[in-house]
Amino acid sequence: MRPRFEYGEAVRVIRNLRNDGTYPGAPTGRLLVRRGSVGYVRDVGTFLQDQLIYSVDFIDQGKVVGCREQELQPAEDPWVPNRFEFRDRVTPRLPLAIQGEIIARPGDAGEIEKLLHDYPGGPAYHVYFSGRTLLAPESALEFLHPSEEAGETWT
Repeated sequence: MRPRFEYGEAVRVIRNLRNDGTYPGAPTGRLLVRRGSVGYVRDVGTFLQDQLIYSVDFIDQGKVVGCREQELQPAEDPWVPNRFEFRDRVTPRLPLAIQGEIIARPGDAGEIEKLLHDYPGGPAYHVYFSGRTLLAPESALEFLHPSEEAGETWT
């Protein structure tokens, strides 16, 4: 196993990093570093003898976090930021329809199932609305305000 990244190299995380229980002083599940953040490799080690783990210093956040190789890319590689993440609760900005049948209206609760980072025209998402999964561009969605979720049931 040879490391892809070297000491001092600038890297970007390609997914949100949450505490898996190994980061001291933060509750399990807490967001540590947001995807797209750039840090610098401080050290490379192994976990269970088959996974490389990089200690990455995110200077702007004041955190050193262990990252798996598949969570990183070179900082100079192209990056398209996105607004939403897997499982974020969203609502459409305008009615969303399939062949003229409205599937979701503004205020309806939806959940991000998948990010399509390289979608033509910018990020797009597979979003679950009332038993249906729709493809929606980022511009058609906004975060669902918690007060709008009252009484919402998933089918």
